[in-house]
Amino acid sequence: QVQLVESGGGLVQAGGSLRLSCAASGRTFRSDAMGWFRQAPGKEREFVAAIRWNGGNVYTTNYADSEKGRFTIYRDNAKNMVYLQMNSLKPEDTGVYYCAADPSGYGGRQRALYDYWGQGTQVTVSS
Repeated sequence: QVQLVESGGGLVQAGGSLRLSCAASGRTFRSDAMGWFRQAPGKEREFVAAIRWNGGNVYTTNYADSEKGRFTIYRDNAKNMVYLQMNSLKPEDTGVYYCAADPSGYGGRQRALYDYWGQGTQVTVSS
């Protein structure tokens, strides 16, 4: 079965750091674009970051403006893992973080581009 499992969420004070992990299984993900999305209470799920593989050792990344400079997305294709390193966390970063896979390899901001989703991991940033 195709499965994405997130981990690493928790409670952290503003200014702190967390690293989220996503373990992928059930198919080959190396050529997929991988993304992270966040859903806060009462809000729609929104784009956080994505990474695409361009062949060889070449990868490109994309970030939402509010996360640029604070968050880093990276992946280890040999281990079918993707990560989100989050630094300088703010209360507005609070939400459920979802890992997603886009088999087309495009890795855009739209939720509809991603065919596979994890169950999410909760991140809470206190003031």
